[in-house]
Amino acid sequence: MSSNWDKEVDVVVVGSGAGGLLSALVAAKNRADVLIVEKDAQWGGTSATSGGGIWIPGSDQARAAGFEDNLDDAFRYVRALSAPNVPDANIRAYVDNAAAMLRWVTANTPVVYTAQPYPDYHAENPGGSPTGFRTHLPEMFDGTLLGDDLGTQRFPSPAASLFGYLNWTFAETYQLLYRSKGWAMGLARNMAKYWFDWPLRFSSRKDRRLTLGNALTGGLRVAVNAAGVPLWLSTPMLELVREDGRVVGLVVERNGRPFRIRARKGVILAAGGFDKNQAMRDVHAPLYRSAPLSGGVTSNTGDAIRAGAAAGAATMNLHSAWAAPVFHVPGEDRGRLVTIERALPGCIMVNQKGQRYLNEAASYHIVGQQMARRQAEHRDASPSWMVFDARYRRQFPMGPLLPLMPDWLQSPGVRKIMKKGRTIADLAKAMGVDAATLSVTINRFNAGAANGEDPEFHRGEAAYDKMYGDYRHQPNPCLRPLTEAPFYAMPIYPGDIGTNGGLTTNARAQVVDAAGEPIGGLYAVGNNAASSMGESYPGAGVTIGPAMTFGYIAARDLTGAND
Repeated sequence: MSSNWDKEVDVVVVGSGAGGLLSALVAAKNRADVLIVEKDAQWGGTSATSGGGIWIPGSDQARAAGFEDNLDDAFRYVRALSAPNVPDANIRAYVDNAAAMLRWVTANTPVVYTAQPYPDYHAENPGGSPTGFRTHLPEMFDGTLLGDDLGTQRFPSPAASLFGYLNWTFAETYQLLYRSKGWAMGLARNMAKYWFDWPLRFSSRKDRRLTLGNALTGGLRVAVNAAGVPLWLSTPMLELVREDGRVVGLVVERNGRPFRIRARKGVILAAGGFDKNQAMRDVHAPLYRSAPLSGGVTSNTGDAIRAGAAAGAATMNLHSAWAAPVFHVPGEDRGRLVTIERALPGCIMVNQKGQRYLNEAASYHIVGQQMARRQAEHRDASPSWMVFDARYRRQFPMGPLLPLMPDWLQSPGVRKIMKKGRTIADLAKAMGVDAATLSVTINRFNAGAANGEDPEFHRGEAAYDKMYGDYRHQPNPCLRPLTEAPFYAMPIYPGDIGTNGGLTTNARAQVVDAAGEPIGGLYAVGNNAASSMGESYPGAGVTIGPAMTFGYIAARDLTGAND
């Protein structure tokens, strides 16, 4: 070993989300000596906090479900939505390799995915799928298989767990949401499993029953461990080392001092975006400036993006983010993504003037973008307000505000932000909006909703809108007049679930310089790389799906895999 290096391996992966874990595993399976370094004291990244969904055209799972996909349709669909500066070759690489990646994951890890009847977010566009089966969700995973590593796995987002600790599947979410047959017994059973999980319950709040993003990252970590790949926690990257135009290693901080690691074959950057770096947001993302409102994890501060740029890498679309409407509860370190609540009947979103200005049930990316643009142009959308009546309050959650629990039993943070009024005028006063305007807005909405119509914004007409509506409510599962007092409001903000601009890469996930030439030995995946989706969000899973697919591509490329 050279005296200039403290350690030598073939491949160093920076970051331990799904893209990083899979990159490391593929490289190890192709006989490379691999090391993963993770900045945080917990592993799993934003992937662990997510729903774990991946958008995969033409998968074996979709075919088994009876959906014969066409990759040219999928390419056409994404190409029309993505940014003009995203090369066709990058989109094509994703579409053509996604199913192969998932096939490899199925064969080499305990992670099990199933295709879902989840429509594309713009299913009405050419190449879109209104019936779904491109979005895939992970099945439950037994956290016992992680051993001690369970204790350092990142917790799910508060929006993806019950009470902040109880993991649940999407099926269980819907059972609780509609309180369908067996919901109480199912909840009691899962609560009992959690509280009587001894002796773990005396040392950790973790739920050993892993679902969603915890199931995905848990299964990948088990496979990584079996392959003998070490994962160093609390090991932030300080800089990349470049010699003769090639990245040959990196410097990390280990045990409080610089530690130099040589990477004989290459470095894969998979360390997330700059979600929590306020200074970078102020410079690059003017529409999405608020770091506290991001749903990304606190360790996502753009270190790897800055290190790549310092090593000569080009960057692209740094102004972009995975936009989303979020609730923000005082004391929490991130925004809570608002997905289902907006589409349910009995609620509307209004600005600070008391006016509706969008289709509340559209995809969270579209709603987040519209909110951010409205705020930039009119300064009246941050916060906006989710307004709902007593019937909605009894039936459904509104983010952190839970049904079946009286107002006084809600958490102090929720009670602080919730507004309530016996009349619309009372509610308007509590919100600080004009009572006459809010009343006119609600009356206009109610007149259409009574007939299942929304002439202003067409809520409930698109396939995606209907998916999250209440199927029991007809003729439009997304619309019902707000009539039952008292009335409620919760502040909702234009936020995001992570930035998605980053280092410029080619179809092989190689980082390129300003001239478009690859920088030898350097790859980037996930939110470290500028997304092949551009500023769009074609369907559920287009964040983690590309991260894993390009991680698979990168690891095979740098190890010379040809199987």
